Amino acid sequence: MALAPAMLGLAACAPLPVDQAERICRDSARDALGPRTRAGFGVGSEGVRGDFIEVGISSDYVMGRDPSQIFQECVQRRSGQMPTRPLYEQPGWRAR
Repeated sequence: MALAPAMLGLAACAPLPVDQAERICRDSARDALGPRTRAGFGVGSEGVRGDFIEVGISSDYVMGRDPSQIFQECVQRRSGQMPTRPLYEQPGWRAR
C-alpha cells in the first residue's frame, strides 16, 4: 500500500507526448516576447463593483532569451524528444 503514492508521483514525471509538450511550450516561448497583461471589471446595479489589472513578466523576457531556444529546450525537457518543427512553424504561433 505504501508504494501506491510513490508510483503516482513517478507517473507525474513521465515524459509527455511531443505534440502535447509543443502545445505547452508555446506559452513559455510567448512569455519571452514581452509582458502579459489582463484587465477586468464588474458592473452591477450599483455601478462598478471591482476591477483588476494584472501584469506578468517572465524572467526569460527580462534576460532577453530567444523564444525559439526556450521552446526547443522546453519540449526536450518535457518529452525527451526534439520538436517536430521549429517554433515559427508551429500551428497557432504568432509573435505579438
